[in-house]
Amino acid sequence: MFGGVRRTNIRLLGTMSATVEKILTKKPANQTTVALVGFSDKANRESNKIGHYLINQGFHVYPVNPAVASIDGMSSYASLKEVPVDHIDIVNVFRRSEFLYDITQQAIHLGAGAIWAQLGVMDDKAEALAQQNDTDYVQDSCIFVEHSKLKEC
Repeated sequence: MFGGVRRTNIRLLGTMSATVEKILTKKPANQTTVALVGFSDKANRESNKIGHYLINQGFHVYPVNPAVASIDGMSSYASLKEVPVDHIDIVNVFRRSEFLYDITQQAIHLGAGAIWAQLGVMDDKAEALAQQNDTDYVQDSCIFVEHSKLKEC
């Protein structure tokens, strides 16, 4: 427990977890597909800022948001299964914790390489499901912060 919140697979005291490093260094950014679940069309939202950061770093980002048809010229998909790629490397989740288990189930069913739940997004059952299915999993951690730290090295 840290500050009353259980934190898993995040960088603590200057060290990066092996899972975080594995996810972010498995392939070069320009060969990594990210489905960003909860990508907002509002420029002031963190999901929008981080989505654009990942794009600017070379990641292939696919917005998943059933409420909008497109975000800044990119098609937005209603669900993970509609993302038009053969393989999703990272499912980056910007939804509330109560949705994480279902998203994790969908990601595993589609054979996603990893599930990354942003800061404040946590579900122990989703984490256990990912572990049972040998799927890399990070929760309560910011992909922007961790990627930025890798770039510093």
